[in-house]
Amino acid sequence: MEPGLPALSVDFKKSTTVKHTTCLLALLLPFTTQLNAQKKADRKTLGNLQTHITYLASDKLEGRRTGTPGEQLAAEYIASQMKLAGLSPAGDSGYLQTFLVSEGKLIATTSHLTVNRSTLTPGEQFIPLPFSAQKSAKGDVLPDVNEPDNIWLFNVKDFEMSPHADPLEIYRQNAREAAKAGATGVIFYNGTETPKEVQKWLSIPVEPLKIPVMWVNSEISKVLDDAEDLRIDMQVDFASGRRTGTNVVGHIDNKAASTIVIGAHFDHLGHGEDHNSLAPNDQTIHHGADDNASGTAALLELARQLKASKLEKYNYLFVAFSGEELGLFGSKYFTEHSTIPPSSFNYMINMDMIGRLDPAKGLEVAGIGTSPVWPALLQQTIPASIRTTYDSSGTGPSDHTSFYLKNVPVLFFFTGTHSDYHKPSDEAAKINYDGELTVLKVVYELVEKTNSMEKLAFTKTRDKQTSTSARFTVTLGIMPDYTWQKPGVKVDGVSDNKPASKAGILANDVIIELGPHAIVNLEDYMQALSGFKKGDKTTVKVRREDSEKVFDIQF
Repeated sequence: MEPGLPALSVDFKKSTTVKHTTCLLALLLPFTTQLNAQKKADRKTLGNLQTHITYLASDKLEGRRTGTPGEQLAAEYIASQMKLAGLSPAGDSGYLQTFLVSEGKLIATTSHLTVNRSTLTPGEQFIPLPFSAQKSAKGDVLPDVNEPDNIWLFNVKDFEMSPHADPLEIYRQNAREAAKAGATGVIFYNGTETPKEVQKWLSIPVEPLKIPVMWVNSEISKVLDDAEDLRIDMQVDFASGRRTGTNVVGHIDNKAASTIVIGAHFDHLGHGEDHNSLAPNDQTIHHGADDNASGTAALLELARQLKASKLEKYNYLFVAFSGEELGLFGSKYFTEHSTIPPSSFNYMINMDMIGRLDPAKGLEVAGIGTSPVWPALLQQTIPASIRTTYDSSGTGPSDHTSFYLKNVPVLFFFTGTHSDYHKPSDEAAKINYDGELTVLKVVYELVEKTNSMEKLAFTKTRDKQTSTSARFTVTLGIMPDYTWQKPGVKVDGVSDNKPASKAGILANDVIIELGPHAIVNLEDYMQALSGFKKGDKTTVKVRREDSEKVFDIQF
């Protein structure tokens, strides 16, 4: 050892430990980097979800009712986010695709009812019935005295109506008989319906009578009950109930033969003007954070992520639908007017109300019977920690139904209903953002897994019953066209081996009678079904093009 140089000392045990630690760190570093990157990506997604939902459910958009300025603001926002993500426009005008919604009659501002010089409020105190003529009538009326060439008053309490009777049909029959007897107008009072229920009747297409006909609420009914004589001035006018809805469509074109469709509806209830609110008499803004700003936000995030991915075996079409709350108007229009034919769609995933994942209720996934690959794929993809309920049906009250009816495999993701459903209280602050991120990851992973597979096979499934006030134990085996605006129930699809298919009923037939029951609308059809049980035989009358046909069926 030379003088002046420091002594060199080596601790072999410590050196080995350092070496092993360095090797372990080298092995862990990529994993740690990947984990940190994933956490950063999740934070970005969570932030974006919150931004999207907060805006879409804000007061500024006034509930995103189809055809309103609030819906247009939402459509513009969604289009701007699609553009920001790098999607190509795939609508009729840029990203936008417009369609007409026919909503029956509206009470025109010229309609009025005056009773003893008191002018009543349309839509609340009085409502013209859908079969009313657009005419006026005046008269000095004595209660309980119905004279020719005067207005007739009908006390509904005097009617003998069975619990299963259709009140609108009873009113129509009485008004028609009154018109034949010379009445110049008819007013029904003491009916058990609410104004909200009567307003819904205006969407029912019926032939008009030759005289004006009105319904009045319980408040005005008391006035008519107590009066000795009445001076009545009535005028009925209807406005056209048509408005324009807007879908928003973005495309990732990977030059593939088939396309994966991801959809969510963005419309909601506005102030409850369409009478589909579950908050009685509450006309404040229905925010629709879960229904369905949640699904729309996930749609936008999946678009951003898939655009940045290398999953390029298929093209992707992202569609934000409007008109869903009115009866799947937007998705039905899209499947019939898409620039990309539905026959080239690989499958469709629909996200509707995915913002309230609750461990106790879990996740609901419908449509797993629409392709033989779904059950195994879902089992591989959904974490075992998430309680999951499955439904095989490809039909239901959301937009995937429109694709299933075009023979496209579908999946429907839903985290369940809750006490804020269709109420103003469905607000952004109540969204479970971590839960929504979990659902979004499931959908992304499904898309990822199918990128290594060929185009999925389609299989038909059983029908899912439509919700109604009627309770029934049999089914005809048809899928109604929810957008049909004329009398009867139009058949949009027929299930194999069900009474309808066995009898020879076809898609596009219009059911106008079921047994002894006349069918004017979907509720009539459901009420008629409730009167039958398994094994019963009856007939179905349909209108097919320009002819009528009667089929024998057995439930």
